[in-house]
Amino acid sequence: MGNLVAIVGRPNVGKSTLFNRLTNSRQAIVSDEAGTTRDRQYGKCEWNGREFSVVDTGGWVVNSDDVFEEEIRKQVIIATEEADLVLFLCDIKNGVTDWDMDVAQILRKGVKGSEKGVKGSEGDKSLLPPVILVANKADDGKDLYGQYDFYKLGLGDPFCVSAATGSGTGDLLDKVLEMLPEKQKDDLEDGIPRFAVVGRPNAGKSSIINAFIGEDRHIVTDIAGTTRDSIYTRYDKFGFDFYLVDTAGIRRKNKVSEDLEFYSVMRSIRAIENSDVCILMIDATRGIEAQDMNIFQLIQKNNKSLVVAVNKWDLVEDKSQIAISTFENAIRQRMAPFVDFPIIFTSALTKQRIFKVLETAKQVYLNRKAKIGTSKLNEVMLPIVEATPPPSIKGKYIKIKYVSQVPDTQIPTFIFYANLPQYVKENYRRFLENKIRENWTLTGTPINVFIRQK
Repeated sequence: MGNLVAIVGRPNVGKSTLFNRLTNSRQAIVSDEAGTTRDRQYGKCEWNGREFSVVDTGGWVVNSDDVFEEEIRKQVIIATEEADLVLFLCDIKNGVTDWDMDVAQILRKGVKGSEKGVKGSEGDKSLLPPVILVANKADDGKDLYGQYDFYKLGLGDPFCVSAATGSGTGDLLDKVLEMLPEKQKDDLEDGIPRFAVVGRPNAGKSSIINAFIGEDRHIVTDIAGTTRDSIYTRYDKFGFDFYLVDTAGIRRKNKVSEDLEFYSVMRSIRAIENSDVCILMIDATRGIEAQDMNIFQLIQKNNKSLVVAVNKWDLVEDKSQIAISTFENAIRQRMAPFVDFPIIFTSALTKQRIFKVLETAKQVYLNRKAKIGTSKLNEVMLPIVEATPPPSIKGKYIKIKYVSQVPDTQIPTFIFYANLPQYVKENYRRFLENKIRENWTLTGTPINVFIRQK
C-alpha cells in the first residue's frame, strides 16, 4: 500500500515550493501571487529508503471574500479524509491568520478523531489522519521567534522550515516517516494480476465494474483495509482470475459533488498505486479531456500498464472505421511519446466488448512479465545498433557491445552496455525502446532502457 501525504493551507504560504522540495521537481508553478496553483500536483518523495506520495492541494482561485468558505474548506476536508498524513502549512512571517484558525479547527477534529475513530457521514469509523503543523518561510534565525504564535492553533509543536532553501526539511521528513503507518501486508495471493478501473467522474467506472461482476457473483472475496485503503474483489470465472482494485466504494455521496475532481484524483492515486494494470475509461461522447490526461500521467509516474477503454460507444452516431481511427489517433497524439497501448471501444451499458477489455488487460499483464533471452536480444538488437549507431560526440564514437534484460523487475528493464554511456542522448534511448517494441510484444506496458558502462 502506498502512503499518501497531503499538503494543506491557505493560499501563498509556500505549498507548491514545499511540494517541489519534497518531490525533487519543479512541477508546481511557484509565484508570489496567491492562487497560482490551479491543478492538483502529485509526486513521489523518497527519504531514507521509504517512498510515499505527495499531493499539493492547490486548485482554488482567489476572487472573492468567501473563497475560504467555499474552496479551501472542501479541499482540507477531502484531504483529511483521504490522506494518511496531513502537512498543515502556515507562514511564519505573517503569523497566525483567521484562515489558519479555521483550517486548524477542521484539522483538530481529525486529530481528536484519530485517537478513537470519528463517525463519518455514513456511520463508518473514519480513522482521520495525524497532522504535522509546519511554519514555512523561516529563512533566517530572527524568524524563529515567530513560532510561539502557532501554539494557539492547538496542533502541537510547529516544525520551522524554509521550503525555498530546504532548511529544516530533513527533520520534517524524519517526522513524516515516523508518523506514517507502516505498510501493511495485504492478504492477497501472489502472482494474481490486479486491475484498476480509473477515469474521471461519469466516465462509467462503476457501470463497467458492475458489468464485469454482474449480479450472479461467483467466488468474490472483498478484502478491506481501513476506509482509505483499496478493496480487492477477486474475479475468477470465464477463464479469468484477477483482483479488481476499487477504492473503498465512494463514501460521502452527499458531499462528493463539493469537489468531485479533487476527490476523484485522490481516489485514483490509491487505485493506481495498488494495481498492475490500469483500465483508463474515457467518455466517447466527450473525447479526451484534461482530467483524463492527469490520470494518464499518474499511471505513467507509477510505471503501471495501460489499457484505454472508450466507453459509451453505443451513444456515438458515426461508428465508421474512419471515425474509430480518428479517435484512436487523437488519444495517441495526446499521450505521446508512450503510444504502444491498446484502445478498445466498449459500452458498459450494452456490455459490448467488455470481455475484450478483460482479455486485453490480461494480455497486457503478461506483457509486463515478459522475459526475453539474452542471446535472442543480442541477435536482434546488435545488428540494429550497428546499422544505426548513436551519433558521435566531439569525435568520440560510442560502441554498444552487449544488451541484457534485468531479471525480477517491476516492468521489463533492458541494459545496453557501451564504452561512453554518458554521451548517449534521450532520443537514441527512445529509438532503442521503439526497436525492442517492434520485435517483441510489449504492448500496454512501460519499459525501462538504461545505458551503462560495459
